Amino acid sequence: MKKVQLDFAPITKTNVEQLRKLNAVTFPVRYDASFYDDVVNRNDEGLNKFALWKGIVLGAVCAKLETTEEGHQRLYIMTLCVLAPYRGRGIGTQLIESVLEYCNQHKDIREVALHVQVSNTDAIRFYTSRFNFVQGEMVENYYRRIDPPHCFLLYKKLEPND
Repeated sequence: MKKVQLDFAPITKTNVEQLRKLNAVTFPVRYDASFYDDVVNRNDEGLNKFALWKGIVLGAVCAKLETTEEGHQRLYIMTLCVLAPYRGRGIGTQLIESVLEYCNQHKDIREVALHVQVSNTDAIRFYTSRFNFVQGEMVENYYRRIDPPHCFLLYKKLEPND
């Protein structure tokens, strides 16, 4: 399929309802109000954004910075979604590339990580084959309202700025 040329737009208080609707049609779980409040109240420039094509929302990524137990910065991808009819056109790839570019500009970020349901082989393959993420440990009973409830931690180590 033809790759779509995208624009990105931040997720804000005025458009967060679009994210809620997008998530409702792309994920098997429902996110509570605190998730959406957290997304719009973050000051992480460029980590929570919509993918737009001719002004139409086709996907989104939501990520946040965390501090690991070792005291390093990690970028955690909370959600990545693309409307089903537009998958396979490079939208998810462009969203992840934009997040990785953020990491390249902030050399204190040492890792990118996310959780993926064990049965979501398409997502696991997407991250491991396109972006060289490593499939880490299985986390049992991570999800509460979907079956199977287990997930894998996927991660990508980044070069430190020495």
